[in-house]
Amino acid sequence: MQGLLLAGRYRLADPIGTGGMGRVWRAHDEVLHRAVAIKELTAALYVSESDRAVLLARTRAEARAAARINHSAVVTVHDVLDHDGRPWIVMELVEGRSLADAVKEDGRIEAREAARIGLWVLRALRAAHSAGVLHRDIKPGNVLLAQDGRVLLTDFGIAQIEGDTTITRTGEVVGSVDYLAPERVRGADPGPSADLWALGATLYTAVEGRSPFRRTTPLTTMQAVVDEEPAEPRHAGPLGPVIAALLHKDPAVRPEAAEAEQMLAEAAEGRRPSAAQAYVPTQHVRSRHEPGANSGSHSGPGTPTTGTPVSGTSYVSATGPSYSSGSGPTYHSGTGAPYPQATGPTTIGPPPHTGPMTPAAPSRRRRLRSFVLVVALAAIVSAGTAIGLQKWDEGRNSGGTSSAPPSPTPSPQTGDGAADGWKRYNDPVGFSVYLPRGWDRSVFGTPANGLTQIDYSPDEGKHFVRIAIDTSPDFLDPLAHQRNLELQIDGLKDYHRVGMVRNDYRDRPGARWEYTWTALSKDIAFPGPRRAVEETYMSRDGVEYVIYMSSPAESWPTTSKQFTRVLQGWNEPNS
Repeated sequence: MQGLLLAGRYRLADPIGTGGMGRVWRAHDEVLHRAVAIKELTAALYVSESDRAVLLARTRAEARAAARINHSAVVTVHDVLDHDGRPWIVMELVEGRSLADAVKEDGRIEAREAARIGLWVLRALRAAHSAGVLHRDIKPGNVLLAQDGRVLLTDFGIAQIEGDTTITRTGEVVGSVDYLAPERVRGADPGPSADLWALGATLYTAVEGRSPFRRTTPLTTMQAVVDEEPAEPRHAGPLGPVIAALLHKDPAVRPEAAEAEQMLAEAAEGRRPSAAQAYVPTQHVRSRHEPGANSGSHSGPGTPTTGTPVSGTSYVSATGPSYSSGSGPTYHSGTGAPYPQATGPTTIGPPPHTGPMTPAAPSRRRRLRSFVLVVALAAIVSAGTAIGLQKWDEGRNSGGTSSAPPSPTPSPQTGDGAADGWKRYNDPVGFSVYLPRGWDRSVFGTPANGLTQIDYSPDEGKHFVRIAIDTSPDFLDPLAHQRNLELQIDGLKDYHRVGMVRNDYRDRPGARWEYTWTALSKDIAFPGPRRAVEETYMSRDGVEYVIYMSSPAESWPTTSKQFTRVLQGWNEPNS
């Protein structure tokens, strides 16, 4: 084959790369007198006629996909020609090695350099997605590191072009299983976020020298992708939070490409990306219904989860009376440190504790209050939010006084009049929160024993944000507090823990808890499946803050993104 002249123009020199689907040759363009790379589809020589047709279609699709993308970080396709009944792709020759080769030869890549590489791959992906092309096979072998320092993305061999008829068979999974996003393994149609997930797995491999999910067989690898969290990277440095954000199991929670690009740019400069802080889970805590959960041990590092507490849930405060809400738990007390996991400008670091945390024993008075809460849950859960809103509205509309403070006014210096319909609410309690316009404020329950709870809702509690401030928390750890609370809402219908993980929020230790349940019509005005999420953290002055959001499950894709913005825009009193 060496020395073969293709199309009377391209003379093959020597093979410079091989893979399961084809071989790449160094060649010489005898018309323009330049070196080029030519991809030969060798797999087409050894398959059935029906499979051969699919492979040929894929190769032509690769050329079309790459030709649609105009970006310096995408390998340029010069020509496509037919020889021996097979398409050959003539491409830009990149002198250098792949990221896979670099990891194999060097062991791993330094974190800042990996961030720089990821930044260029992401820019290439943004260009591809803008052109309507999904790559679908991001992995270290498809990232080229040129000798001149350039980073280029190649091999759009299984790319999907928007509007094209699919060339894969029903039920077929294409791509390298180590780098398939969970939604693709489950058979869902991939979107741009699937490419970002694969980028996260690629960066993990770069800094750790091993794939995050590879197991002994393709099947067990795919199971790990869907069900397991990767071990916490030890060498990721400032890139760690970005990897955690990109590897979130829920595609709706992963950062958008523009946000991820900013994160990678900061990591490449050696800074911990503030926006990524909210996504970083550091430990996965098993549900107490899972094997071994009662032992108090951790199954290993995990990724953050998102969600919103569900309707009909009740929270116990370790420092004040227990309140219930028709659409979410009452907020509780716990001592720990702050850290938003799926949102929020902060920096991330490893958890301060690696062993199980034991909650502080509540006083006898508080244990009794918790018991009463559980027993009375069905009876009281519908009353809280609706009554609070009603009383506040009565006082406001009658011109009389109300026990609740007046509706906060937005600050023109902090986002009022934003074009996207969001504004900053400066709450009378002293904190400020960034929310969509038109959300009304109410005081949840009666402030007592240092606990204050403020709700904001656009629809009288069907969707809402709750801010709980506890100046006398009983727990020394947010995760321990959340575990204790879970014991008290376990009787909720269809309760399911989506995730509970230790994290950091704004450089403070915190915990994130997400769950779902089914709210009953006899209990609340908004029955049906619900989802909730909260971020709990302890401020430097010993105050526990809980930022909680709940909505019907069907609204979750929107609610989860709103929660991210809420965490990013949250400001403590006097901050």
